[in-house]
Amino acid sequence: MFTTGRGIETILQTMALATTAPLRAPRAGSARRMRLDLEDGARTTIHVAVHDTAATELRVAVLRGQAKLEAWCAANGVEEAIVGGFFARPLGTPLGEVRTHGVAREHVPFTAPFDAVRACVHVDGGVAAIAPRMELPAAPRGDLLQAGPLLVRDGRPVFRREEDHEGFRAANGQFDSDITDGRYPRAAIGIGEDRMFAVAVDGRSKTDAGLTLEELAALMTALGAHTAMNLDGGGSTSLISGGRLRNRPRAALDTPEPGGRPVSTALLFVPRT
Repeated sequence: MFTTGRGIETILQTMALATTAPLRAPRAGSARRMRLDLEDGARTTIHVAVHDTAATELRVAVLRGQAKLEAWCAANGVEEAIVGGFFARPLGTPLGEVRTHGVAREHVPFTAPFDAVRACVHVDGGVAAIAPRMELPAAPRGDLLQAGPLLVRDGRPVFRREEDHEGFRAANGQFDSDITDGRYPRAAIGIGEDRMFAVAVDGRSKTDAGLTLEELAALMTALGAHTAMNLDGGGSTSLISGGRLRNRPRAALDTPEPGGRPVSTALLFVPRT
């Protein structure tokens, strides 16, 4: 279940989430939909899938030419996945570093000097970790996906928009808009002591406000993530569990994005063999 207690309640209140009642996570290998109350009276829907790290391996996938994640998963026999990193227009080339099996894949680098500090998820020998790029080897083995910003570290929320450590405000020209500004549909990956959390947040609706990155960091902490990072969001937000798209992607206010937007990369949760 979700971690509860006075410490989590303090985090939720500090980060402007009004929900302080105990939250219950789904069992490993399943997804759960919940409504979240926000401090200003708004509400939003969150979708959480939990995976046991002893039984599940995280992998990075490149969806060549882009594809809607639910359809791609069905075609490739994947039951559990979440949208990965950002992409550059007009060709959909991954934005931020991507590696699979230790090989660097085609991508558009983030603007320097922020390419060196933006967060990555790295999988080496079946073990997943989330860290700033500069803390990882120059040519790491295994899989790597760079996105960000970093949301949680050592079990505490670390993102503050005004500090802009990873330059998402300072170098927002590579994005359609400043992703740190306001509430949006969001996606995130979190790693706990023995579990991984895949989270999608609905938004762009009169009934779903979305979350700020600070609120998303608080949520990932409340779930029990020791580390967590933001993934591509907005209309690209896609969480697949049990082979089905669990969240409700929207292109604009109350404008559905049927099946979700085509994306360039994904994180797959694959049973260990």
